[in-house]
Order: sequence, then structure tokens, then C-alpha cells
Amino acid sequence: MNINLKLPLPKDRKLEVFFRVEAGCLGPQGEEHVVEFCESAQKAVDAIDADFVHWNIMPRDDKLLPEMEYKLNSKKLTHDKAAKYLEFFDKNLDEFEGHLHDKLALLIDEYLGY
Repeated sequence: MNINLKLPLPKDRKLEVFFRVEAGCLGPQGEEHVVEFCESAQKAVDAIDADFVHWNIMPRDDKLLPEMEYKLNSKKLTHDKAAKYLEFFDKNLDEFEGHLHDKLALLIDEYLGY
């Protein structure tokens, strides 16, 4: 980690991670549950890497938007730039994304009562 960084970072210096949840992930009636699930999932992930990440879990209403998106100070980041940002915190972007997917899969199972 960069020694000059004082954690927690102010919000405008945190990596904003947008994860858009497909209603179909929640079964045939997913449309009825996706907003409630996203609110619940948001609370469950808020504390993960909270010193330098701000999470946004939301329904994927617009299929043209990517499932995952990264921003810094309201500016979109490419996958490569998000990876470079996370390197400051000794994080690998692929592992970071994998952990989020795993966490959300567990939250979906809990939500659906599995």
C-alpha cells in the first residue's frame, strides 16, 4: 500500500463500484424482488474495503449498461485504470470482482432461502 495514503479516503477519492443485478438472478418473480434485494445487498457489502471503495448495488434496468462499472470522482474508469487504482491497496481487480460475485451469489441464496 502507498504509505502516503491516509485511510479512510474522502468519498471523492474512493473507487465507486457500480454492480447492476439482473432481476432474473432472483428467479421467475425477480422483477418483484430486485429492488429490495439490492437494498439488502448494499447494506451487506458497504463495509467491504470501505476505506477506499464506495459500493452501489442496483437493479440492472438498462441492459445497455455494463454489469460492473468503475468511477473515480464521477469519471468512468476503464478496467485497466480500476486495476491500477486497486494496486495501491494491494488488490487484484480480477480477485476483487470474483469476491464480489461470490458474495452476491451467497446473498442471493440467503435471500431466496436456500
